[in-house]
Amino acid sequence: MTAPLNHEVVTTTDEPMDTRVDRRSFIHRVGALAAAATVGTVALPAVAYAGPQGNLQSTTTPAVPVRPEAIADVTELTIAEAATLIRSGKLRPERLLEAHLDRIGAFDATYQAFNLVLADEALARARSLGRTRGGALHGIPLAIKDNYYTRGIPTTANSYLFEKFEPPFDATAVQRLTSAGGIVLGKTQMGPLATTRATTPDGRITTVNAWTPADPSTDPGGSSSGSATAVASRMATSAVGTQTGGSIIAPSNAQNLTGLKPTMGRVSLYGIVPLSYTRDHPGPLARDAKDAAIMLTAMAGEDPNDPRTQGLPPVPDLITAATPVLRGRKVRVRWRTRVGVIPGFTTGTSETAAARRAALNKLAEVQDLQVVDVTMPDEWDVLTNAAFNNVRLPERSEPFLPMLRSDLRGFGVSVTGWLQGALLGADEYLIGQRAKVLLLQRVLDDLFEQCDVVVQTSPNPFDAIGLPELALPIGFTAKGVPIGTILGGKPFGEDRLLAVAAAYQALTDWHLRRPADPQSAVPLAATGTESAGKADARRATGRVQAQAAGDRGRLLAHEIPDLMQ
Repeated sequence: MTAPLNHEVVTTTDEPMDTRVDRRSFIHRVGALAAAATVGTVALPAVAYAGPQGNLQSTTTPAVPVRPEAIADVTELTIAEAATLIRSGKLRPERLLEAHLDRIGAFDATYQAFNLVLADEALARARSLGRTRGGALHGIPLAIKDNYYTRGIPTTANSYLFEKFEPPFDATAVQRLTSAGGIVLGKTQMGPLATTRATTPDGRITTVNAWTPADPSTDPGGSSSGSATAVASRMATSAVGTQTGGSIIAPSNAQNLTGLKPTMGRVSLYGIVPLSYTRDHPGPLARDAKDAAIMLTAMAGEDPNDPRTQGLPPVPDLITAATPVLRGRKVRVRWRTRVGVIPGFTTGTSETAAARRAALNKLAEVQDLQVVDVTMPDEWDVLTNAAFNNVRLPERSEPFLPMLRSDLRGFGVSVTGWLQGALLGADEYLIGQRAKVLLLQRVLDDLFEQCDVVVQTSPNPFDAIGLPELALPIGFTAKGVPIGTILGGKPFGEDRLLAVAAAYQALTDWHLRRPADPQSAVPLAATGTESAGKADARRATGRVQAQAAGDRGRLLAHEIPDLMQ
């Protein structure tokens, strides 16, 4: 499978955002954010930034070449490809949506990616959009993690505590996605209160990895697993998740997607069921770097309802950053970049180690990109261990203390995590917050003196210190399970991360590969060629509430602390 390359032939002299941000002011802000978690909503110190002010973002999605296989099956389209066809009048939003509803009707009983499908509302929206021209996401079917508020639509956070909750407004991120033309297909399965892989509140496993639907033991990757499975299985063009301990990066790596966890504050958390005031990050799970950029561009920006979004540098032109650059016939990275390789990253004979070595070799082929070995800051193992990571737990317990005191049953299988947070000592919490600031200082002063982007083996500790991360596919195991890797960046360095990912994806096709459809499900005819009657018989209709699918195993309360995000 190959993709027509959409390269920009330029020699650029602009600078990435991470070179314009003052590191000291970001450290100061993270320290103030930790203090704000104890006193409530307060203004935070601004991040000093030396660069142009105002709107730096692309306002439209540039036209791209569309792959023949995506024209034949429109559920294969990326956002950029779908937008190209919709703007040219070659694809109606209604047809694109119906194709995704067909797949949901045929396959989601197996995948269990959704807990609620809004078929009627989505179709009405698609028909109305078909008569207009709108934003960068015009007519694009999106899956929304079920901890994002959706006005008048159940938002359960997959929890007994919220099982009857219908928010009176949309989360800021949802409102921005729909204002850009996106269509909400439905709400996705998630870990109870965003803790583990998707299960019922009492621990019964629901969502499977789209690459191994017959094997529930293969982890779909953390609490945003429903969003990942929806995109990987082509039941949604893109999706959103949240990350506190890896729940955008891990499911993206597990399911061959490109996921982007932005810098703390880049996307508003207003209208999202909280888990940790200082560590929750909303972000996209997408097909490739360009799609992740389009999604984040729509979601990002200042929100008067969330002080964490205020006083930050402007959102850069992420969509241009995610467009590969050619110099002659060679792919080059948009800005000269050193990719740091941490000790032990490629050690061993495992399939993952081999895929990492191959990925680094491919990156080394990119012009203006240098792969360099780096050393870790002093006391790295101490500052990143589980004890310090657990300082996040009181932040998740505090908003729910009245419920913890009244009825522990409301927390279902994840109750042990909330109890741990309620019982952690104040001295431990304070020491952990100070350690977090020290870790951030050493990452910025020591690690990022050696490189501009660093490969990682875990989403932590960049979650804890609010730095951006990008997940991207780099191969498969012999059993066909995706292998991904993680790139970590400096504060507000999403544009550089996207530029590196885009250059890599211009030279590889891992991100274009899709899993086979489940063997046990009703097969689909070629999209767009079957009769309307056949499609309607299978299509998801109305508001469809998902049901548990057989016995896929169960997570028990004593297992949850080791699995929590």
